[in-house]
Amino acid sequence: MGDGRLRILLASPAYWPARAFGGPVVVARELVRRLVERGHEVDVVTTTLVDLHAAPSHQTSVATVDGARVHSLATPVHYRWMGITPTLPWWLAKLPRPDVAHVYGFRDPVTTTTAGWCRARRIPYVFEPLGMFRARLRKVGLKRTLDSTLYRGVASGAAAVVVASELEAADVAAAEIPRRRIVVRGNGFPDPDAMPQATGWLRTELGIPAGVRVVLYVGRIAAGKGIEHLLDAARRLDGVHLVLAGPDDRHGTMDLVAAAQRADDTQGRIHVLPPDTEPPFRLYPEADVFVLASSGESFGMVAAEAAAAGTPVIVSDRAGVAGFFGEGEALVVADRREDVVGAIRHVLDDTALRERLAAGGREAARRMSWEHVADVQEAVYREAASRTAATKASTDAS
Repeated sequence: MGDGRLRILLASPAYWPARAFGGPVVVARELVRRLVERGHEVDVVTTTLVDLHAAPSHQTSVATVDGARVHSLATPVHYRWMGITPTLPWWLAKLPRPDVAHVYGFRDPVTTTTAGWCRARRIPYVFEPLGMFRARLRKVGLKRTLDSTLYRGVASGAAAVVVASELEAADVAAAEIPRRRIVVRGNGFPDPDAMPQATGWLRTELGIPAGVRVVLYVGRIAAGKGIEHLLDAARRLDGVHLVLAGPDDRHGTMDLVAAAQRADDTQGRIHVLPPDTEPPFRLYPEADVFVLASSGESFGMVAAEAAAAGTPVIVSDRAGVAGFFGEGEALVVADRREDVVGAIRHVLDDTALRERLAAGGREAARRMSWEHVADVQEAVYREAASRTAATKASTDAS
């Protein structure tokens, strides 16, 4: 585009307001909004998926969201979060040629097609696997086969691979992607000064008595999130209430939650809130502690949000966000049941510790602002675009 501004294409399997797909949707929106504020032109190509329950639209729509043009393409076929958008090649050809593209996701038709389209046209692209680079959970064998064939070029053809944490960087490097091409960008924490204060609304709504301790989890009700540890904590810690806020990811984990809701020893103390299209910021200050006991998380945006709200945070060492907390800013534990339950008991029993973690979480949020993260992302785009421009100029000169 000249004058320092970039024309950026973001390809993602889901986009705002599809918050049911977790932190990546929030991260994408925060980055795009700041890139637009800096004068860059951003086009987003995505599906019409909103959540795992509602059928996606068969109609294409184009809307301006936070200053970016979002092209939600007709999605007649989908499986979970993967939507097939037959008109995607036509839209890619129709849009202005980008200076750089951002392939935001892995193993889905939208990002795979866009990466291939960019390689064919020598358009530099940045690949962000969103914690999915290492095959795990479901159909691991099939994923590994596809990674070595159909998806092989997505990472190898990228100008840079952006990851949210050192944990994710290790997964990418293990696949023989050169470390010099891996950028640990991290994700931003919300502004602590803009976070809401506690009002007691959650206790009133759920009928939780004053003075009773509340443990909070926000995110998908899914395997690998450590929810079984939280249910055990509710069983073993007398009187403690557990609040889970998020969509059922159909992993069978909700069956465990429902069983705990019926059990004599936890009946009336396990609460499930439906997902909301708005950020769950007002939830965090209502809890005594927030817990993300995941067994694998490229980042863990909800822990960053809770920390910014001043809610004491317990996070597993298998969540990438743990590496962005300093001493006294969060309690980092192994993703083992005894460690998680013990940490919850320790925080709930120690008022001084809760106060230190609350202050420390806000300090971490001030250090890891979205503006800082946008600076890193913008630099990655410029490096990718300039390197390709230099190569083209050299080729033309010869």
